[in-house]
Amino acid sequence: MKNLKILLNTTVLCGALFFSQYTNAQKINQKTTTIIVTGTSSLHDWEMNGSAATFSGTVNGNTISNATFTMPAKNLKSKKGKMMDNKAYDALKATQSPNITFTASSISLGKSNVAGKLTIAGVSKNITFPVNVTKKEKTYVIDGTETLKLSDFGMSRPGFMGVKTGDEVTVKVNITAE
Repeated sequence: MKNLKILLNTTVLCGALFFSQYTNAQKINQKTTTIIVTGTSSLHDWEMNGSAATFSGTVNGNTISNATFTMPAKNLKSKKGKMMDNKAYDALKATQSPNITFTASSISLGKSNVAGKLTIAGVSKNITFPVNVTKKEKTYVIDGTETLKLSDFGMSRPGFMGVKTGDEVTVKVNITAE
């Protein structure tokens, strides 16, 4: 009888611990997103900006799990006009692969490196890059910056009349989620 009581108490305690962990999980979605892609060319530096994207994840303790980021490639816009935008969309293969995606199994709060799968122009690569995740009440701000090579994703360097972009671009992402 004493062993049965110990077993029942242990089972109830384990169940309570498991349930409390489960109830602490909080689904978050982006409120705002800012994406800045910068690069160079043989003539001038350039920049493209985007803001329409989706982000979701589940917060449990100091970790965001099952993080998913999706941005339509044609959301990126330059200050140089439609010609540059269209050259970029061709390089991004935006008609065949309309979305740029990143998925990660977990992102830690604070400064860390996040590992996940990035898909651009229909090519997926496992990458790791630095992020900073801050929490203020129920809001999470995720900042990340990484330099990528277009050629790593099977993309040709856009150009016009002998002027070509460099192979490397820097991508800055800022996501505010609740």
